Amino acid sequence: MTLHAWPAQQRVRHGEPVARALPPEIEDCERVVLVTTRSLARSRIAEATRGAIGTRLVGEFSAMRAHSPVEDVLALAALLREARADRVVALGGGSVIDGSKTACHAVWRGHTDAAALLGSAVSRGTDAAYWVEPGLTPRIVAVPTTLSAAEFAPNAGFTDLAAGRKHRAQHAMQVPIAVVLDPEATLETPGELLLSSGIRAVDHAAERLCATKRAPFSDAVSRQALEMLAVALPAIHRKGHDLEARGAAQQAMWLSVMGGWAGVPVGASHGIGYILGGAKGVPHGITSCLGLPAVMQWNAPVNAAQQKVVADILGGGEGHGALRRFIRGLGLPTTLAEVGIGLDEIPALAAKWDGGPPIATNPRRVEGAADVEAILRLMV
Repeated sequence: MTLHAWPAQQRVRHGEPVARALPPEIEDCERVVLVTTRSLARSRIAEATRGAIGTRLVGEFSAMRAHSPVEDVLALAALLREARADRVVALGGGSVIDGSKTACHAVWRGHTDAAALLGSAVSRGTDAAYWVEPGLTPRIVAVPTTLSAAEFAPNAGFTDLAAGRKHRAQHAMQVPIAVVLDPEATLETPGELLLSSGIRAVDHAAERLCATKRAPFSDAVSRQALEMLAVALPAIHRKGHDLEARGAAQQAMWLSVMGGWAGVPVGASHGIGYILGGAKGVPHGITSCLGLPAVMQWNAPVNAAQQKVVADILGGGEGHGALRRFIRGLGLPTTLAEVGIGLDEIPALAAKWDGGPPIATNPRRVEGAADVEAILRLMV
């Protein structure tokens, strides 16, 4: 771990309502496009966001579906070109934010069809480019409504629905130029979605705390993230409108991804999550609910000592047991059957691994599809 690379993000505004935090982030712009989902388009937070954008709003896109399908990304890119947007406000969870990143990348590179977009994909584990392209337009301001932490990363996932595969777009300037962490922006997010995205943040932190190669910076932010999530997520589950707990969870999910800037990789939980998301449409928060305990169980022979750190934060015992209890305590699933995936589907899902990271960076070496299948069977 000899390189720490910061993403090209200038500011994070936290603990302020979007009405006050967003205007300073668009005051240098003339043409702003709002990107969200159909379920959020008529929400109170969407109305507040429109109000904060004001007369600069020149277009809206509310058709971004889960896992950022290629078709939706290209449609958004076309709108950004037509509107001559100089800023994008992405209001939503990981799919909205990743779709906005990929659409901006498509505009920068002139990609207008699926073949070009898919051809621009990079392998997971590829480093983001240096900040050597000033003037790329549009850039993004993110207003997250979940705890996935997509808004802090320079990479983005997008999905080829026909092939059932997730791909990755990456550029240092894809990361939102600014993030607005307004706890009230999460109030209209369904409880299961918010809490499962919180487990996604747990996944970011836990896999890095249990990585084979670690760094002090990563250990510090990952442990702090877990300690905060261990308190905040149950508090949100008990009392849904607890803004203090929601604000703490936002701070924690921000911390949860920062270990990646120190070069510390995630592992098979994330990688299998990409497979389940791309092939079966399982939301990424839910993939972490299923995958993280199973991967910890499979990895225990090589990193049990580090798993104890995670387990102690979450209530004690073995790592996988502590995680399953914690996830169950939030009313979330931990088995494939609960998301409609049968035993007979496991071999085909395992065969979708292409041999690359982050499964390839798992602490216990994954040799092939048979090992992926073994991990999937721990989710039964």
